[in-house]
Amino acid sequence: MRVSGLTVVGKSRRTPIVEDVAFELRPGQVLGMVGESGSGKSTVAVALLGLARRGLQIAAGEVRIDERDVLALPPGQLREARGSLISYVPQDPGAGLNPGHRVGWQLREALTVHRGVLPAGQSVDDRVLEVLAEVGLPADPELLGRYPHQLSGGQQQRVAIAMAFAARPRVIVLDEPTTGLDVTTQRRVLDTVRELTARHQVMSVYISHDLAVVAQIADRVAVMYAGRLAEIGPAAQLFADPRHPYTAGLIAAAPSAVRATTLEGIEGRPPRPGAWPAGCGFADRCHRVQPDCRATLPELVTVGAGQEARCFHPVERGTFKIADRPAAPQVPDRGTVLEVRNLVAHYGAREVLHEVDIDLRAGRCTAVVGESGSGKTTLARCLVGLHDRWHGSVTFEDVAIGPRPKDRSTELRRQIQYVFQNPYASLNPRMSVGQNIEEPLRHFTRLDRRARRDRVESVLSEVALSTAYADRMPDQLSGGERQRVAVGRALTVEPEVLVCDEITSALDVSVQALLVEQLRRLQHERGLSLLFITHNLAVVRSLAQDVVVLEGGRVVEHGPVETVLSDPSHSYTQKLLADLPDLGRTEAVAS
Repeated sequence: MRVSGLTVVGKSRRTPIVEDVAFELRPGQVLGMVGESGSGKSTVAVALLGLARRGLQIAAGEVRIDERDVLALPPGQLREARGSLISYVPQDPGAGLNPGHRVGWQLREALTVHRGVLPAGQSVDDRVLEVLAEVGLPADPELLGRYPHQLSGGQQQRVAIAMAFAARPRVIVLDEPTTGLDVTTQRRVLDTVRELTARHQVMSVYISHDLAVVAQIADRVAVMYAGRLAEIGPAAQLFADPRHPYTAGLIAAAPSAVRATTLEGIEGRPPRPGAWPAGCGFADRCHRVQPDCRATLPELVTVGAGQEARCFHPVERGTFKIADRPAAPQVPDRGTVLEVRNLVAHYGAREVLHEVDIDLRAGRCTAVVGESGSGKTTLARCLVGLHDRWHGSVTFEDVAIGPRPKDRSTELRRQIQYVFQNPYASLNPRMSVGQNIEEPLRHFTRLDRRARRDRVESVLSEVALSTAYADRMPDQLSGGERQRVAVGRALTVEPEVLVCDEITSALDVSVQALLVEQLRRLQHERGLSLLFITHNLAVVRSLAQDVVVLEGGRVVEHGPVETVLSDPSHSYTQKLLADLPDLGRTEAVAS
């Protein structure tokens, strides 16, 4: 696969969104593409299939796969190529699968459309069973007869991967396929992608904001910034010896999996499309900036064996080292603010939480971890009133909370706010960003219009977004930008308890670092208490003071973070830690 000069622009003003992207990939290789939200990763991903999002247009470039230029194919041949020559796995499997059709029908559809890809003697049903086995799913009538909503997130993602590999294309584009998955399911998906790529000699382009995940799966890594390639090279070499200051900043912002530290994001924001400076796009955020950086755009130049960087003043070879960061500050224990005792929850006749006990301490963060299906989100929904099929005892500041939302006062609902996991479904698509953030103020405060607007602008700043975002619509934002808006919406009414359901899963490491430190600051300045549901144990170590481990709806281990994560006593906790991706573990190195 050879990509050259790939450029995507806005249709109306011809503003470049992605410019001059180029890379090569050999059969059996995985290219990891990383960068902050809005850097152009997903725009490149869909452009490889000859697609552009609403309002955009592919203006130039070639995407050659076995000498066939995808971008030059006429419409009919292009439709045929999608699925048989190049296929796509979307970020959100729930949105990528048709909710109105059963899983078996959708798997067969891909092969019915591209029937010519099947070898003589193999039927469509035979191939369906084969690809399900390859992704580790049971090839039985029960699974094939289910609808997507009847599968877990990890199962949905593996079905999407099976559909992408079903027609044996030459290239697979995977756009954040493990976002929101627990570490065990994530490891299974990564192993599946890596194994199928090698077995079928496919070329895979793996888009992700998670550097540790990319370090595990990729042979080569491309770093995107402001719509351009900032650096590209072999994975092990690039992560160990980054040459572009931006790459070095991303690696330094990643949380530590072995000790609690304060996190340091990259200050400032990337330039928006249409506002790219004449020189280096990273100049305003770079500590190595010189006058020539602002005057002229650097070219991609060789800085090592197979490694290129777009920088006039790259980091000196062999000098990169993550500075020792101070340990996360201690948070005093000021008593229990939210107490859960013997909580039992049901979905229909099925019991999904079994006598759960949790203490959320005032001004502290309690993390809840576990695999998909362990009951983490159900617990959160019970506490905020979104699931009322439960019994037990829940008290907030010594006041009993009932299961039904109507039994809760307006003030209580303001004090306990919820941030949803899925940034694509949590914002009203018909309201602007500013209106989405302002809506809770209409319900919970008596602020006038001007005061509400001031609060919206303040909250946008707190979540590292400019005030210009207030007038944009949710579909104009990247996944990470949407999640920051959702966090800001919850913070705008100044809650006492913030229930966070996988809120960092869609964020790049730099914004994640800034958000974690923002939440830590709110802990100290306002005594904000956090119930933090996550699969990212490295973030848990950096933010939380206490941790609860759920397995199958039961608490199997709990205690101080340092004790549980450094010396886990339960085998389930030990397994979660073993599956945790490590930025220093670059197993997928090109031979």
